[in-house]
Amino acid sequence: MQFFDDLKGKRAVVTGACGVVGRGIVETLKGAGCHLCLTDVAQGPLDAFKLSGESFGKAADLTSADSIEQLGAEIGKRWGAADILVNNAGVYPSGFLLDISVEEFDRIFDINLRAPFVLTRRIATQMIQKKVKGSIINISSGASRKMRSTVVPYCTSKTALDRLTKGFAVELAEFGIRVNALEPGFAPGSTVSELTDDHIKNTVAAIPMGRQSTHQDVGNGILYLASDASSYVTGATLTIDGGNSIGSTAVHQAKKKPL
Repeated sequence: MQFFDDLKGKRAVVTGACGVVGRGIVETLKGAGCHLCLTDVAQGPLDAFKLSGESFGKAADLTSADSIEQLGAEIGKRWGAADILVNNAGVYPSGFLLDISVEEFDRIFDINLRAPFVLTRRIATQMIQKKVKGSIINISSGASRKMRSTVVPYCTSKTALDRLTKGFAVELAEFGIRVNALEPGFAPGSTVSELTDDHIKNTVAAIPMGRQSTHQDVGNGILYLASDASSYVTGATLTIDGGNSIGSTAVHQAKKKPL
């Protein structure tokens, strides 16, 4: 942790703070000494974090551009500008393309793609105005490169998020603002996008490194991308998924003997 001492006192915004990945990110940034602005769809779970000092929680509906703008205005009022933005919130509903409704398709893209665009635009503008050389981290997925049946809209939204990440990286570089993506590994437990026990078992069994992701796995990547340790890194994607997005052990031949 000492390597990331430059994060002490930094102001970090985390969307989807109450989710299974979000909570790990919150713990990591809090442990690094950051002041936090946490947001999720409901205020009650945010209050459970018991934030104090310069830290605060504010509920926001990420399907509403107006609600996101209100969140940005509150950040500007309290802090002037954030130093770190983690666009973590995302939904992973299951459904075949022939069955999914237009409304559900739009909701997926509203949360997974449009919300990061609207909030990044707002936060980056504040950073520029306050001359903050900040770090913006978009939580992407290996699904952006590996299509999966029944979650095609999710995969497509994450592919688009990767391109948006690179686009913002190019356009914000002149202001010293870095924009990168982080792809976490498989971490079941979401109450928004629930998975069956069989799905979890089969997915973990196919991961080359043989286990699901932990908060520490994701946290290490967040610390790197948020800190000066990655001061010359922008437009990049850091994948921390145990090899899940590059291959699978689900189908294999008999193992060779060790060399």
